[in-house]
Amino acid sequence: MKVIIGTKVGMTQIIGEDGLVTPVTILQAGPITATQIKTVEKDGYNAVQFGYGQGKNLSKSVTGHVKTASVTPKILKEFRTDSETEMKVGDSISVEAFEIGDKVTVTGTSKGKGFAGTVKRWNFEESRNTHGFKGNIRRVGSIGSMYPQKVFKGKKMPGRMGHDQVTVKNLVVAYIDKENNILGLKGAVPGPKKGIVTVEGKE
Repeated sequence: MKVIIGTKVGMTQIIGEDGLVTPVTILQAGPITATQIKTVEKDGYNAVQFGYGQGKNLSKSVTGHVKTASVTPKILKEFRTDSETEMKVGDSISVEAFEIGDKVTVTGTSKGKGFAGTVKRWNFEESRNTHGFKGNIRRVGSIGSMYPQKVFKGKKMPGRMGHDQVTVKNLVVAYIDKENNILGLKGAVPGPKKGIVTVEGKE
């Protein structure tokens, strides 16, 4: 399986032999350990659950769940498979599973922006600030209609912005450091520094 869980470190640049500069996001990736194998017969679908990191103060249920794998992970994530895998509980995956040039899909949680108005959240235009206007140029304005007398669901309104699950496809592996478990992906990866991301590549 070409999957791994990592922590976003930040962005840097790589200068190639041809002199081209490539923006790269650095991930402290893996190793991850298989903590549970799911099958169609037992669970209704095929998947492998992996543990990542070093957790503290794990609950008794989680401690018992990962006891067979002999790990105390901070993060548990599940990856579905098309067919039954040959992996067993306790097997691990590192950045060695990837190669430079591989295209991967990265999933993470975007930065949270808090409560935001429509100008910032939906890119609305401000109202004019001349000719006797009352001054609140960032207000929403009319949101209703004469018929029906309601506001439709999905109306673009002020509200919480960010902190959503975001998936970016077709990022390219540009750098691998097997000794330090570092993975470099060309381009930007969703989420803040120290955010947890998952990386999935095609077999």
